[in-house]
Amino acid sequence: MRFLLCCIVLLFPAMAQASAQQVYMDSITLAAQNNLQQAVAGLQASRDISAEEIWLQRMDLARALFVARAEQGAAEIADGPGTHAKLAHAYQQRVTMPEKQNVWLVRLLSVVLPGAGHAWMGRWADAGVVMLLVWPMLILTLWAAKRRMGPVTLFFAIITAWLWSGTVFSATSLMERGAHEAYLFWWQGLWQAAALPGRPW
Repeated sequence: MRFLLCCIVLLFPAMAQASAQQVYMDSITLAAQNNLQQAVAGLQASRDISAEEIWLQRMDLARALFVARAEQGAAEIADGPGTHAKLAHAYQQRVTMPEKQNVWLVRLLSVVLPGAGHAWMGRWADAGVVMLLVWPMLILTLWAAKRRMGPVTLFFAIITAWLWSGTVFSATSLMERGAHEAYLFWWQGLWQAAALPGRPW
């Protein structure tokens, strides 16, 4: 009986560590599948597991980074205890997080002048395509309106509005996607700098 109790006492820390490691790796897998809320919930619940301090530190930092990724926030990491947090803090001090881009400015430019939003982003080829698509139709619409060609004017106006609205959507989505990709690139660098196990992307 004593031998059995000794075995349980000796095995319990190893079982707790294995369990904590499994919870952590499961959360990483969930995050890689874009289930960030489930990953955060799993890591939060894992605080009840009796594990080594290193796994608790990894879980806390991973949870903070998952929340930051979900919200596209800075996730300021304090230079506190734990090697991973120190490494992450050093990365944040060294590499500036990309600023959030003003999507409304690009949208407004695209609405006021076709191709201006793409040009403001430096996408000159796209701006050229927009001008080739929208400007001729806009000129035709104005020409038909000036000559009072009712149905023809309406037809040209509908085509122009359709193309123009598409270019506004294109400029907006390109800006949003570019900002998101820049943030994810920074976030991945933060994760790698922290030397956390697993790659949730």
